[in-house]
Amino acid sequence: MRNRQRGSHLGLLLLASQVFQMGLDNIPPITLAVLALNVYLYLFPAAPLLQACVSVQQAYWFQDWRRLLLSPLHHADDWHLYFNMLSFLWKGSRLERRLGGAWFVYLLSVFSLLTGLIYLVLEALLTELTQNQSYSMECAVGFSGVLFALKVLNNHYYPGGVTYVMGFPVSNRYASWVELVFIHLTSPGTSFVGHLSGILVGLLYTTGPLKKIMKKCAEFVTSNGSNSQPRAYHTSSGFSGYAGAAGGHSGSYQYAAGNAADYTASYTGGLTEEEQLEAAIRNSLNDGGQSRQRDAPPPYGFHLSEDARAEEVRQMRLRRFDR
Repeated sequence: MRNRQRGSHLGLLLLASQVFQMGLDNIPPITLAVLALNVYLYLFPAAPLLQACVSVQQAYWFQDWRRLLLSPLHHADDWHLYFNMLSFLWKGSRLERRLGGAWFVYLLSVFSLLTGLIYLVLEALLTELTQNQSYSMECAVGFSGVLFALKVLNNHYYPGGVTYVMGFPVSNRYASWVELVFIHLTSPGTSFVGHLSGILVGLLYTTGPLKKIMKKCAEFVTSNGSNSQPRAYHTSSGFSGYAGAAGGHSGSYQYAAGNAADYTASYTGGLTEEEQLEAAIRNSLNDGGQSRQRDAPPPYGFHLSEDARAEEVRQMRLRRFDR
């Protein structure tokens, strides 16, 4: 945790400049809302930093578990906020477009809580192994742990490429680990364990059981809420669909068993799930967000009613015959 005095708010001014350069219309809504929440809580904190940071002593010994909610959303100073939110703008925009807004909110919520919990576990283990109580008293604050988890996720969905660290090219596959060490060496005030916790959360999602558990929980909630309605599910690319009693999962929308074969081919236009996503994003950028082509599925997991979907498919098929 860094404990600097708040000064001229130059970091806030630079962050505002970056946001307007990027363009509000080019920032997905959830990413923009999370950024705004972090800025608001920096200007009007829900608690002083010493009451918002998370540590084994405060959260576990004194049972102040609300710190798990407060610590990711509070920052030590405006530069801390600036660098974290600048990184989140890029990672969040990219991942939200791929995963969809609803799943991205779910992901951020789980990542924020789980990063804090793993941080507590690691600090408690260090205390036990070294018999040094200072580890249990280290108090961390800031969004950077979640950012490391998102970086792992981003590198998983967009493999290949390199990241330059101090001018040296590093494969994105190892970039998180290199940055973990580099930041620790160059910025002693940062939390090595907090950043490591974020990497572990990201790996739990991409290579471990976390993603499956999250999907099961989402299916359980939606199935209880819809009773006899088809069960909603979330695919790896963020598009939502429906599965009947024996329906399987796929990248395109699923309908009742008797109608699925008739609708899917014409709705997707023969495109794969990835091609549909790229087309939707490309169309959105080309027309400045004014309209969206009907041949591409909505990029944020928007749900249409079954009647509306059937009517849209029928109209598309008629237009295909006309052409």
